[in-house]
Amino acid sequence: MKTTFADTALLTIILLAIFVVPSSISGTALALPAIGADIQAPLTSLQWVVNAFNLAFACFTLAWGALADRLGRKRCFVAGASLYVVASVLSAVAESAWLLDAARGLAGIGAAAIFSCGIAILSTHFSGPARLRAFALFGTVAGLGVSLGPTLSGLLLDSVGWRAIFWAHGVTLVIVLLGSPLITRDGVLAERTARFDVPGATLFVLALLALMVAIVQGSQWGWSSRGVLGLVAVAVVLLAVFTWQERRHLQPMLDLSLLARGPFVGLALVTVAASFGFVTLLTYLPSYLFGVLQLSATHAGLAMLLLTVPMLFCPILAGKWAARGVSAIGILKASLIALLVGVVALALVSQVGVALWQLAVPLLLVGIGMGLSAGLVDGLALKTVPEQKAGMAAGLLNTFRLGSEAIAVALYGSLLATLLDSQLRGTLSRLAPDPATLQRWIDDVAAGNLTGSLQTLGAEQAATVHSLFIGGYDSAFHGVLWALALILLVLTVVVTWLVRPLREQERSEAQLATH
Repeated sequence: MKTTFADTALLTIILLAIFVVPSSISGTALALPAIGADIQAPLTSLQWVVNAFNLAFACFTLAWGALADRLGRKRCFVAGASLYVVASVLSAVAESAWLLDAARGLAGIGAAAIFSCGIAILSTHFSGPARLRAFALFGTVAGLGVSLGPTLSGLLLDSVGWRAIFWAHGVTLVIVLLGSPLITRDGVLAERTARFDVPGATLFVLALLALMVAIVQGSQWGWSSRGVLGLVAVAVVLLAVFTWQERRHLQPMLDLSLLARGPFVGLALVTVAASFGFVTLLTYLPSYLFGVLQLSATHAGLAMLLLTVPMLFCPILAGKWAARGVSAIGILKASLIALLVGVVALALVSQVGVALWQLAVPLLLVGIGMGLSAGLVDGLALKTVPEQKAGMAAGLLNTFRLGSEAIAVALYGSLLATLLDSQLRGTLSRLAPDPATLQRWIDDVAAGNLTGSLQTLGAEQAATVHSLFIGGYDSAFHGVLWALALILLVLTVVVTWLVRPLREQERSEAQLATH
């Protein structure tokens, strides 16, 4: 079927909205130090600029998919884009951390609708070769969003300020809304009157929220404090009730039998490894580039291209290799090894005063590890489940992906804050005039702001304190990298064990093909 102007226009509208989401995730991270300095926000508040978005995105993806089946995909897509516009305006005008965090959470809810409903619209509107082309462009645009987000945000940050980043998101999605009448095929399913699993969705959101707050506040309250242990207990209880609810519901939001499939779980854990190895660096590496290497926002954004550019070509390469007979499971194992080796290499190479070119190989390895898995894992995972459960399996896979991103980013920030406190408290206690100032210094460094606390000090003392800040952050950064490497090692071993049946199946198919 020939592609019409209306088809091209619809595809452009959907892809423009899709571009905003990953570019927002990667680009906003670059602005965290500037945001913290402007609105005087501590690390725990700054974390929620990213965490609130990721958490809402993860929690509401399944819910928006279910609502779209009942209310219509176009209607839910437009609602999500509208929510994102409102959230972007609130973010751009925010003068306090709590408003910015809340606005980013609202943006995450809108992003979940844009992704889940946008994909459904493409699937409904296009067919045959046009559908393959649409989804190929979808993957490319998502990769472009990840890759160009830090660079575009860095340019806006240097030239206008951090608020311009959120204004740009809002303006882009207003254009999407103006073009939304071109979405003509809504595709409401026959199960429109089916009862939505509200209890299941509520329990899932609350459980993940409790777990996230526990992780974020761990460094502030103490990991063995009543608050943290209580929140973990609440999360466990809510997940247990969620499990009971899903088992008894006639049309559950999630069929838990999917979790009994070892190969599917193993492939889902590949996305978890990507979260710990790639997404954490995408979020927090800019602070290291700013504070320790002292790069400008534009140069830091360009440096992040080393991490993100492989996302543009590695998924395509992985698909071509698999189509030519290279083991897809072998490619996934290689992606995990690339992530692990890249993080270890970054821990070994990075130091105060390191040249940017010396970071190129570690960052490229991490990006290649992410890109190779992104091109294969979804298709392989869906092949391991019955066809009638493919949609639910896709939702669960994205929950693994997005939920682990939220938890990984939160855990990274909390561990960094804990290590910084242990590194700096002793050395700075003799230089700080009082305990409150000492705590403010530590909080500023944890937020990536290594110069804001120096303005009230004399030149000689400021130089001494700044040197301690840099050394402390560099040491804590390395501690976090080694923790990430350990997590990646464990995940690599577990995934390799769980996907053994798939590798054996590949070998059997290869033997049959040669006879």
